[in-house]
Amino acid sequence: MARKVSITKDMILEAALRMLIRDGYPSINIKTLAAEAGCSTQPIAWHFENMEGLRRALTVYAREYAEKKISSCADNAVDAFEEMGRAYIAMAKNEPNLFRFLYIGESRISKPLGIEGLDITGNDISFGDKDMAAGIARQTGLSYKRAQECIRSTIVYSHGLAVMIASGVLDISEDKAMRMIKHASECFVSGGKHER
Repeated sequence: MARKVSITKDMILEAALRMLIRDGYPSINIKTLAAEAGCSTQPIAWHFENMEGLRRALTVYAREYAEKKISSCADNAVDAFEEMGRAYIAMAKNEPNLFRFLYIGESRISKPLGIEGLDITGNDISFGDKDMAAGIARQTGLSYKRAQECIRSTIVYSHGLAVMIASGVLDISEDKAMRMIKHASECFVSGGKHER
């Protein structure tokens, strides 16, 4: 007698992530996901109850996948911040469906990278990674508050650029996007007085 294969929650989430990256979130429903995972609809309903349960679990799973790609191994804060920006732009360009799901509101419970802990009103600037802000302040000679302001402005600028790339409004290379971000960041550091 053949052994019955058990379909795990992670197997279903992996199949959903593949579909999300390849075809976009609107392509995922119980039947299409079952076909992708190679199972009946029963394990999906058992693990997630309904599509909202799947959406919540997929958001967490996709964020963990994205955060691994975006995390940096750089030794210093400036390089780490730049590596994170490059990975963010690469995701917008190379995995636009994932980017739209996570960072443009398709998941309904996810916000742009770094925005959760970022007060963009200009009052008390609280960027999620205070160690990075302190490191950038040390490396650049900026005050801690000024480093946070520059991080905030760079994140907002980078996110806008990434949204234009992911939505197909702007078709540029990753290198060109990074040059634009670097120039904008230099302008933020110098208070807008930076010349090309």
